[in-house]
Amino acid sequence: MIQIDNVKKSYAAEVEIGPLNISIPKAGLTSLIGPNGAGKSTTLLMIGRLLNLDEGQIKIANMDVSKSKSKDLAKIVTVLRQENHFVTRLTVRQLAGFGRFPHSKGRLTDEDEAIISKYIDFLDLTDLENRYLDELSGGQRQRAYVAMVLCQETEYVLLDEPLNNLDVARSVRMMEHLRYAANEFGRTILTVMHDINFAAKYSDRICAMKHGQIAAFGTVDEVMDPKILTDIFETKIEIIEGPYGPIAIY
Repeated sequence: MIQIDNVKKSYAAEVEIGPLNISIPKAGLTSLIGPNGAGKSTTLLMIGRLLNLDEGQIKIANMDVSKSKSKDLAKIVTVLRQENHFVTRLTVRQLAGFGRFPHSKGRLTDEDEAIISKYIDFLDLTDLENRYLDELSGGQRQRAYVAMVLCQETEYVLLDEPLNNLDVARSVRMMEHLRYAANEFGRTILTVMHDINFAAKYSDRICAMKHGQIAAFGTVDEVMDPKILTDIFETKIEIIEGPYGPIAIY
């Protein structure tokens, strides 16, 4: 479980996140949605300890994020942020191998290599594993970064806009991968999403944010409510029932 209690983050007098109070259950896929500037990425990065809290407490699997040792935290949670600045003269396989560092400390074993191969195959990167990152499209690089994150084999996976640089077909495939990882590998995945309908189709739960506050949290059916979404996005949104669940119409 991810437990967030009275968490606040202030950037200036007029920009404040929180107080946030929420319990995100173990296992499954939870999406953070909301308009630009709602606090989604800030919240995700605080959970992953890439941003310090000003107030409050965050626990992941009963480990206090602010007080736990980095080496211990790295074995239960991994984070993929929007901006990635790896040296481009790395191959896909070398990048994925960085995900094993908390376990191997840079000395890859046969078991590590098998895990790297598993996730490279899982994300359809087998034919690209020896290509350099600067030789890939933006979408291919995004899949390589996700492979690195999954190679860490943590129970908790935090992804900040994993559909960046992906076309519709690749976005669908990525979400299918994440859905499978949640189901088959038992991962607890928390992801920032801009597309409400992708969130609705693939998530177990949705957390909607507005003005640095949690405006709604619950199952897809509970949050995909026209009144809730219209208020959050400040534009009229209707909900129709599609073949795979509710669909938001702007």
